[in-house]
Amino acid sequence: MKRMGMIFRAKANKALDRAEDPRETLDYSYQKQLELLQKVRRGVADVATSRKRLELQLNQLQGQTSKLEDQGRKALALGREDLAREALSRRAALQQQVTDLETQHTTLQGEEEKLTLAAQRLQAKVDAFRTKKETIKATYTAAQAQTRIGEAFSGISEEMGDVGLAIQRAEDKTQQLQARAGAIDELLASGALDDPTGTAKDDIAAELDRISGGTDVELELQRMKAELAGGSTSQQAIEGGPQDAAQQQDRSRSPHKFDKE
Repeated sequence: MKRMGMIFRAKANKALDRAEDPRETLDYSYQKQLELLQKVRRGVADVATSRKRLELQLNQLQGQTSKLEDQGRKALALGREDLAREALSRRAALQQQVTDLETQHTTLQGEEEKLTLAAQRLQAKVDAFRTKKETIKATYTAAQAQTRIGEAFSGISEEMGDVGLAIQRAEDKTQQLQARAGAIDELLASGALDDPTGTAKDDIAAELDRISGGTDVELELQRMKAELAGGSTSQQAIEGGPQDAAQQQDRSRSPHKFDKE
């Protein structure tokens, strides 16, 4: 079972590796970083909103504190010490709330500054990653195109491999048909196969044609030799003059006479 599980994981990993496109992976990572940056910015906005709400509450409490202080002074001036004491007690309670809100406001302000700094740093990282991502994608695309061109020129790509096999099969079939056609012609010429159209000759007619063709060649050769011989005689007569020509004619008429002389 362990071995089967390992084989399955290896096959799955190989299939995922073939299906994975680095450009898509980079785009997905960039999208996730943008989402994270958006969450950080949203957090900064939420913290800033809370801080602003605390500031409004502080302003309201400080206004109520000032009002109670004025009321205590007015009651004390009218001789109502009890009312003045009540106003000061309420003012003290509100003052405690103001102190707590001021502490929360300081904390939120610090968190807002931290989140703002983190958002700025993350924005810088996202911008750098985007530049690097585009560079890697362009380099990968160029390398992929160069690889495909090299495979096409070398004939090892799948498309060019199929074309090369198709051309090879076509050439093999053509050579086979040519060889078959030549064999059939030789068999028809030798009479081993019968021509149903009746235009083919039997073996005797073929042999007679071959002999006749050889006789015609011999006759043509003798004719050319005679022409060359006649041309040589005419040339000698022209070079020797009229007397030599006459002697040559006499010799041709009575060769025995010239032999006796």
